[in-house]
Amino acid sequence: MFSKCSRQFTVQFSNQIKRLQSTLVIAEHNNESLTPITQNALAAAKKLGGDITVLVAGTKCGPAVEKLAKANGLKRVLVAENDAFKGFTAESLTTLVLATQKQFNFTHIVAGATAFGKALLPRVAAKLDSSPVTDVIGIKSADTFVRSIYAGNAIQTLVAKDPVKVLSVRGTSFEADNLEGGSAASEPAPAGSYATDLTSFVGQELSKSDRPELTSANVVVSGGRGLKSGDNFKLLYDLADKLNAAVGASRAAVDAGYVPNDMQVGQTGKIVAPDLYIAVGISGAIQHLAGMKDSKTIVAINKDPEAPIFQVSDYGLVADLFKAVPELTGKL
Repeated sequence: MFSKCSRQFTVQFSNQIKRLQSTLVIAEHNNESLTPITQNALAAAKKLGGDITVLVAGTKCGPAVEKLAKANGLKRVLVAENDAFKGFTAESLTTLVLATQKQFNFTHIVAGATAFGKALLPRVAAKLDSSPVTDVIGIKSADTFVRSIYAGNAIQTLVAKDPVKVLSVRGTSFEADNLEGGSAASEPAPAGSYATDLTSFVGQELSKSDRPELTSANVVVSGGRGLKSGDNFKLLYDLADKLNAAVGASRAAVDAGYVPNDMQVGQTGKIVAPDLYIAVGISGAIQHLAGMKDSKTIVAINKDPEAPIFQVSDYGLVADLFKAVPELTGKL
């Protein structure tokens, strides 16, 4: 009898804890459209349980708010429009997130493990005296998380004991939320002057391409130092055009000046998990593997049969890329 009562109390207490939990998801967008990682972060937040609030900050972010309001299971969407958020600098957004946290007292703060999230969340965590939990790839409970460490060579399960859990989630590990079936109300975020003297947004130059965006493409063709020059990346561009693929690169190729750094795939670049990843002239350093090893199918082309990339590839071709790639392109 005592055992039965104990189980009932445990279940009731657990349910009460879940009701007290609340999560703030920080949306990543460009005012006009959401960055796909936001949908992955929403999916991760739903695994935590409790109420979910999304914070959208920008200058004219109405379209992003409209899309987020359709997500099922949201309590509210907080909207902050201010010229201080032009360029989405982490310094101005940190003040906003802290003001929002002060008003609503969330138990979890979640964002994507992107350049945006990696710049913002450590600042927020430091101000809250919390240890950020980065690169989360699994959620076991509201305080127990799975993350990759040592460039993906090891998986760590940890229990976070901070009152406010600050999490960055890896998008490739959580199925994107569909953004349908809901009708969350939008409310103004806490008002304030969020301008900062620490940084100022001057401008940005965006590379334009008819190819899919690297982190959301179904097919990615990446090149490494084996291509020997930036001009030889044309071999990959031709192949990518046939496959409607995005083009990426290893850090070695970026550091050598072959291509710009926004094409870099890896631990210090972009994390991708396409249906098909073709690695051309890439040896397979652990830093690069950390950014693409979750791909559904990996194809490697390298003339070195001992290259580490072959250890993770589903299909490997030991061949001279300067002969193999044009031949592959010609047969498509």
